[in-house]
Amino acid sequence: MTDFLTFQAADVEALLDYDGCIAAIRKAMAALSASSEPQPLRTIQTLAPGKMFGLMPGALPGEGRFGAKLVSVFGDPERPGRAAHRGVVVLFEGDAGTVLAVADAGTITHIRTGCASAVATDALARPDARTLAVFGTGAQAESHILAISRVRKLERILLWGRAPERAAALAARLSPAVGLTIEATTDGRAAAEAADIICTVSGADKPILFGAWVRPGTHVNVVGSSYLGPVEVDADLVVASRYFADYRPSALAAASELAEAKAEGRIDDSHIAGEIGEVLLGRIMGRQSAEQITLYKSLGHVVQDLAAATYVYSRAAERRTK
Repeated sequence: MTDFLTFQAADVEALLDYDGCIAAIRKAMAALSASSEPQPLRTIQTLAPGKMFGLMPGALPGEGRFGAKLVSVFGDPERPGRAAHRGVVVLFEGDAGTVLAVADAGTITHIRTGCASAVATDALARPDARTLAVFGTGAQAESHILAISRVRKLERILLWGRAPERAAALAARLSPAVGLTIEATTDGRAAAEAADIICTVSGADKPILFGAWVRPGTHVNVVGSSYLGPVEVDADLVVASRYFADYRPSALAAASELAEAKAEGRIDDSHIAGEIGEVLLGRIMGRQSAEQITLYKSLGHVVQDLAAATYVYSRAAERRTK
């Protein structure tokens, strides 16, 4: 078998810069919505309570690449709501079907998820959005702060967490990277009411953000729940928002907050205004007014992982030829 490149976590971190990843994700999401070829939905197998194995196969439209992400998601008994993602992204080329690369999935997921929210934020948030509130203090809080600060000129960042010491430590660590003093808080309502952009990136199974807290004109990225069951935001917020998905079939199958609002009889499938790729392509309008609440439900799609892996592979190949 032809030799392939392997990228450990440190390799991915060194090669997958945020600006490059944002550009790669933007291109991939537009290509996903432009393609007429259906993509398979992810498969999640429960191994034991708090232990799951996920398989996400697919193709990267227009790139001649395909592959899969295989990942375990195991909870931490000492930190309820937290789970470690471990696994690999396998990248194939489309001519002979050879393996090009195997990359650490945890690091790719960490960076590309924040970058996907940055792409959605750039497309949907008001141009004058200046205050970001992040709900959660895990790895995705970090990547979302670093990524979204690249698409809006932020003047204030609020970081909400249930554990004050954890929120304060993360805020102190990230403040130099964004050139702002990040404010740690345990007051979710005050954080939401101050924000122009909100990201929920927690392991919560019950709402931590409520529609009554969100001001008109806010953009919300709902990221933490990736399967039916856990919800981070209440049905009021879903109903009040212009709702966008990364991939419509995925949202219909696994967007928990959407499913809850549908079960209450308050919306139907038509509440999904479209895919973020359709907005990028100019096929549908994103934000329709300065007062509208927009919501991007991030379930994650394998094209994001494959686009990130392709970018990492290409940068490594360039360095090898120099």
